[in-house]
Amino acid sequence: MTFIRRHMKLVTIGAVCAAAGGGAGAIATAGAASTSTTTGAPGTLPAAATRSRRTLLQRAVQGDVVLATRNGFATVSLNRGFVQSVRGQQLTIREGTKKETYKTVTLTIPAAAKVRDNGKPASLSALSAGQRVGVVQGPKRTLVIARNARP
Repeated sequence: MTFIRRHMKLVTIGAVCAAAGGGAGAIATAGAASTSTTTGAPGTLPAAATRSRRTLLQRAVQGDVVLATRNGFATVSLNRGFVQSVRGQQLTIREGTKKETYKTVTLTIPAAAKVRDNGKPASLSALSAGQRVGVVQGPKRTLVIARNARP
């Protein structure tokens, strides 16, 4: 079982907790100024809060999560955007959306990295400019997932 698969649940839980904390803070702040009341089962969030957390995660462009492991701590990094170029083991990504750029980064992808192109195993050199790409880098494993950008 790979490091990323073993810790993907933890990364997801950490991201959801961070999003939930931000969403709960926004909801609490909005609720403090409001006089409306809502009723529901204790411990349940409104559907709008669930949608906003999901939207927040879908919009994530770059982030680092530090995970507690048996041997200390491990940092897992996420980079998402569009492929600009591939030169050897160097992958240049324009992080952001179709219309806006957050920043451009060049990542060194290890030779042992698992690369998927449109759902199929591939090599890094098979990626082409303009494809959407997500890179998850852990201390022992790297995963690159690319797909053709939607028109």
